[in-house]
Amino acid sequence: MTHSARGGISMFITRKEETSQKGGTKSLGILKMKDLVLERGIQHVYGAQHPPFDPLLHGTLLKSTAKMPTTPVKAKRVSTFQEFESNTSDAWDAGEDDDELLAMAAESLNSEVVMETANRVLRNHSQRQGRPTLQEEPGLQQKPRPEAEPPSPPSGDLRLVKSVSESHTSCPAESASDAAPLQRSQSLPHSATVTLGGTSDPSTLSSSALSEREASRLDKFKQLLAGPNTDLEELRKLSWSGIPKPVRPMTWKLLSGYLPANVDRRPATLQRKQKEYFAFIEHYYDSRNDEVHQDTYRQIHIDIPRMNPEALILQPKVTEIFERILFIWAIRHPASGYVQGINDLVTPFFVVFICEYLEAEEVDTVDVSGVPAEVLRNIEADTYWCMSKLLDGIQDNYTFAQPGIQMKVKMLEELVSRIDEQVHRHLDQHEVRYLQFAFRWMNNLLMREVPLRCTIRLWDTYQSEPEGFSHFHLYVCAAFLVRWRKEILEEKDFQELLLFLQNLPTAHWDDEEISLLLAEAYRLKFAFADAPNHYKK
Repeated sequence: MTHSARGGISMFITRKEETSQKGGTKSLGILKMKDLVLERGIQHVYGAQHPPFDPLLHGTLLKSTAKMPTTPVKAKRVSTFQEFESNTSDAWDAGEDDDELLAMAAESLNSEVVMETANRVLRNHSQRQGRPTLQEEPGLQQKPRPEAEPPSPPSGDLRLVKSVSESHTSCPAESASDAAPLQRSQSLPHSATVTLGGTSDPSTLSSSALSEREASRLDKFKQLLAGPNTDLEELRKLSWSGIPKPVRPMTWKLLSGYLPANVDRRPATLQRKQKEYFAFIEHYYDSRNDEVHQDTYRQIHIDIPRMNPEALILQPKVTEIFERILFIWAIRHPASGYVQGINDLVTPFFVVFICEYLEAEEVDTVDVSGVPAEVLRNIEADTYWCMSKLLDGIQDNYTFAQPGIQMKVKMLEELVSRIDEQVHRHLDQHEVRYLQFAFRWMNNLLMREVPLRCTIRLWDTYQSEPEGFSHFHLYVCAAFLVRWRKEILEEKDFQELLLFLQNLPTAHWDDEEISLLLAEAYRLKFAFADAPNHYKK
């Protein structure tokens, strides 16, 4: 095969020499183009007629050929080739060989020059083909370039969440790692990207760098909220990865649909809705001791002290506010009335809105005694309306027999059986039913499973997602269950399994764990939500 290849080159050279004598300078330009192809390297065409190049089968191409002496001659008609090159410059990429090619254009090439060039190209091409094999031999390994090294994984248990724009550049070893219970999402919203200032380990970041990034996010929110008409879609994108505390009250009111996007209409809307709520109080609240409503009020009065956090709920002012909110909602929604679990949904709204007037670092230790009465009245009205907007989307969770929750628990069971069959089989073998632990997850939106600070962060994303509380919550619960797969598989007893699932160790959780949970939930949603049989095996 080598002989035929060289024979083809010789035939090509002979024909070009004959044409050169007749065609003159024009044929010289064509010859240069062919020589350029040889200089740039032979690109094999893979297919039925041209199989991939194999150095073992074509070993004769690797043999070196004695360098033949070149005979420099005088340049002739350089301008003609330069003109030809300029006319065909778009056919070749500008590279490092331009100067060499221009110099070669000044020479008249004979068959020896062409043959020497062809041999040199073949040798270079063969060396490139065999280079990966040679690098595997000890002593011939080359030191990798610094810029080609994959980024070092973060230390500790921190796993970064990457957006779709970053997932294409992530290290394959990292994405395939089994050590991380929550894998990286390849389809997160753009705003969910975690930027770490160019370092792979957040622990190396100074507090000033973190505060600078937080200040930048806060500025984006303020600019968006200050506009004459807030772009709610852009606000959702920003809010998906968390809302800064100073702008969270206004952002929640906008995302829940309580306030309009137009900034000029907000004061009038607030005043009208607050006035409307207290009209309900005057009209309905005195009937709480009537025979028809006393059971409802009694149940509310019993459930409120059981809520968390106790430091907040046991304050008399807060207890009265919660009783009024829940009773008015139950009276105005007779299809469901009051159901245990609705009481927990009041707390996040109330805490977020009251923190606008307090400087408490921990939401569990909020003290309302220093808040003016008029401010508390407004917060009460805002909490009622925002909670009503939330419940409008999940009211079937609280109607007779709670069919919404029954359906979501069944969907969760089907989903887990697909994403982690081992966990699903383990629960089934030990006769643990999903209703025994997941009913509360749906009824209270995981508020009894994670600290209040985590619930608030979770709701930042729920309000940014379409149907976040009714639809996305399902995938969060699935990710939450699979998060504990190691501990679940270690338990071999029904009682121990159920006790663990009803008392998960999340007291130390913070925004980092919630962000990872949300990222995994988004990945599950992206993979299963639009599949036609996504709940079927």
